[in-house]
Amino acid sequence: MQYFQQLINIQTQGKGLQEITRQVQLVVQASKITCGLCNLFVRHTSASLLIQENADSDVQMDLEYFFGKLVPENDLGYTHTMEGPDDMPSHIRSALTSTSEQIPLSGGTLLLGTWQGIYLWEHRTRGSLRNIVVHISGD
Repeated sequence: MQYFQQLINIQTQGKGLQEITRQVQLVVQASKITCGLCNLFVRHTSASLLIQENADSDVQMDLEYFFGKLVPENDLGYTHTMEGPDDMPSHIRSALTSTSEQIPLSGGTLLLGTWQGIYLWEHRTRGSLRNIVVHISGD
């Protein structure tokens, strides 16, 4: 079994989903591993990873809308407010979603479904440089 690990940096522009499938696939190709597993891990507590439909951008807008209702900003019940009104809601959103994803590989490519893409979900209002560990294992 072989292992390959690379860090990718994604600059976000603020709250929203940003597709990173292409960047992850480039790391898979660089690994030369054709059959195995790709594990992704975002090293932040106010962003998350998501596999979601990539054919219609309305899906991303609707997810933002739903999470905005589910976890509102400026809720007076939050005590962690030193970093702004979007910080605690960002932590909650990250806890409700996921900071890691696993995707099988075959033929040196990610085995995503026809309409699936990999997304980095920025939960903060301002953009940030986000780090994602891509760890690939297999043959």
